[in-house]
Amino acid sequence: MIFTVFIITLFLPKQPRFRYEFEKNKVWMNKDLISPFPFAILKTNPQVSTDKKDALRDVLPVYQYDKEITSDALEGFLNEFDIKWRTGQLDEKDKLINRNLSYKLLQEIYQKGIIGLNVKHQTGGKNYDFALVDNNISKQKNTLDIFTVETALQYFKLNFKAPNQVMQDLVNNLAEDHLTPNIVFNERLTEVIRNSTVSNVSTTKGMVQKGELIVAKNDVIDDEIFQKLESYKATYEAQTKTIGSRTLVYLGQVVLVSFVISILMSFLFLFRRDIFSDNRQLSLILIVTTGMLLALTWTLKMNIGSLYYIPFCVVPIIIRILFDTRLALYLHMLVILIAGFFVANSFEFVFYQVTAGMVAIFSIKNFVKRERFLVSALFILSAYFVSFVGIAMLREGTFREIQWINFVPFIFSVLLSLLAYPLIYIFERVFGITSDVALIELTNTNNKLLRELAFKAPGTFQHSLQVANLAEAAIFKIGGNSVLVRAGALYHDIGKVDNPQYFIENQNTAVSPHDKLPYEQSAQIIIQHVHKGIEILRKNQMPEAIIDFIRTHHGNTRVDYFYQSFLKNSPEKFVDENIFRYPGPIPFSKETGVLMLADSVEAASRSLKNPDAQNINDLVERIINYKLEQNQLDNCDLTLKDIETIKLIFKTMLMSIYHVRIDYQQVS
Repeated sequence: MIFTVFIITLFLPKQPRFRYEFEKNKVWMNKDLISPFPFAILKTNPQVSTDKKDALRDVLPVYQYDKEITSDALEGFLNEFDIKWRTGQLDEKDKLINRNLSYKLLQEIYQKGIIGLNVKHQTGGKNYDFALVDNNISKQKNTLDIFTVETALQYFKLNFKAPNQVMQDLVNNLAEDHLTPNIVFNERLTEVIRNSTVSNVSTTKGMVQKGELIVAKNDVIDDEIFQKLESYKATYEAQTKTIGSRTLVYLGQVVLVSFVISILMSFLFLFRRDIFSDNRQLSLILIVTTGMLLALTWTLKMNIGSLYYIPFCVVPIIIRILFDTRLALYLHMLVILIAGFFVANSFEFVFYQVTAGMVAIFSIKNFVKRERFLVSALFILSAYFVSFVGIAMLREGTFREIQWINFVPFIFSVLLSLLAYPLIYIFERVFGITSDVALIELTNTNNKLLRELAFKAPGTFQHSLQVANLAEAAIFKIGGNSVLVRAGALYHDIGKVDNPQYFIENQNTAVSPHDKLPYEQSAQIIIQHVHKGIEILRKNQMPEAIIDFIRTHHGNTRVDYFYQSFLKNSPEKFVDENIFRYPGPIPFSKETGVLMLADSVEAASRSLKNPDAQNINDLVERIINYKLEQNQLDNCDLTLKDIETIKLIFKTMLMSIYHVRIDYQQVS
């Protein structure tokens, strides 16, 4: 318990909890809220996003002169000019004039600048504004104000005039080869400016002063008031992180969680003492509780969009299948109550989870098929859907305004709840707990042990089947685990596979092996099938719940046939009654008690020479009354009404087995 409380509280958020809950378009039911300190009114996320987009729209892409490109281009032009002129065998007299004229014109073009247009910046058309940085001075320009490579070439051709066409073409082609953008886009600097602009966008819009009214009682919370409340909450939580005492917050968490765990332990002590006294089962319950609350803590810290992604219904499903309905519902409610302290709109959260948990428990009341998990998932999803629609209509007042996207987390939660199935298998193996699913698998007659029993001791196998039918029908009627009692009945005589010929149901000759043995030895052989059965099941790692049926199905009664035979034939000898008595214990549950009665009644019914209604009626009454007289049912929670119901069912079924016409006046 201490470790559980420590683990849960260690990871929970440590800031004080905001005391008010509110929703947009709802009436403020609390008293007038006066601001205890000044705070800024925060903009909504859409407002901040819009302001950032508007600010970024005004940020111009930054371009810079690249002087190195200019000098390389001009120098390359001069060097190549002389080579081209000589190659063209043109008159040297015109060379100097044309070179100087074209070079000056090229300098003029580069001085004005040549830009390389960027497709990303042409969102409003081919030409766009940009910021031109030169010597750390920024000027706003438009691409129309400067040259592109194409317009620069046109300008050169228009302003350079050579004496003849050959010279004109040579210089034009040479200029075209050395026209390259010298105003280039500076992506890094542009990004720095954009980030700076975004960071400088204000996230607030006005102030609420100390002593100012935030919201009055019975006011409807409109958009403006809602934003003030959100801003007040954010400021309050930010201040309490530094001002509030984390130690006191932690102490409060310890008190609440300890209180809830103590309530759980009190419930187990008062109503499920078997679980309370079993450390393995108790550890499993605390691990499931701790795991779910740690999942909640992780979700809060990861700031996932919705807490409804968490599959809270895993807890009631696991506990219902491994234990019972009452404990599942009780534990689920305690987990949700703890979680409710740390979520927004806690009442809404508790309503969603408690109703879904109830439906989850009810949907697997009879868990006999694996596809029941899928059926349960559909029921849980339906419960979430009904709650979602109802709460949405209550909040919005109209069906059209329901935001269906908010239902998506519930779908994921239901899908994640299917993880309960592998978790149940793991818990069964680790903690030695047997679920109804495992019991159903054990009742398969193709099981290795049952096949061996049918082969080596066919009479015992048939006896076990009949006992299973009787016990299952009785326990189903009076209330109990019918799957458990059937499994226990099928294995209760498994110890007879070692010496099947010593048991009358497996003897097919008139000669019994007991005829050559002392009565004490015969009694011990009969009693030994209990020890052998326990040994066989434990060797095959069978659940203790099944082994309990072997230990208790004869209680601590005597093997009366051999005991009475010993007294009759050796009256002068001292008799140790314990030699003829089963080791026990006596049955301690409804299921084990019913099995003892079914086993005795079915075995005795085989000795009836004339199985008519009266004989069967007398047999059942005599056997069950004898068990009561021998105090074999003292530890069972069977009522007198249960006993009478069991008698009636046994009589009815035995008459059906022996094809007796039922007279209900005799068996009532």
